[in-house]
Amino acid sequence: MKIQTTRPFDEDYYSLPEVIKERTEKQLTLLLENPGHPSLQLKKIKGHPNIWEGRVTKSYRFTFQISGEIYLLRRVGTHDILKTP
Repeated sequence: MKIQTTRPFDEDYYSLPEVIKERTEKQLTLLLENPGHPSLQLKKIKGHPNIWEGRVTKSYRFTFQISGEIYLLRRVGTHDILKTP
């Protein structure tokens, strides 16, 4: 699998605190290497059948779609991003 980002993800990412950026990178590496890792807590978002969420920290999440061999990263931020994944 490979990772591709969307413009909203990039905009969200660049506004994150540095420590959260580092944690996001760590979690995305885990997504590529071991998507079943318990710290990711991956699950589908209700009402959005093709969109998944993953955990960055207790307060931060990322959202993505799976398209063939690509994880398409949609958003990253606090739980509020789940309102518009």
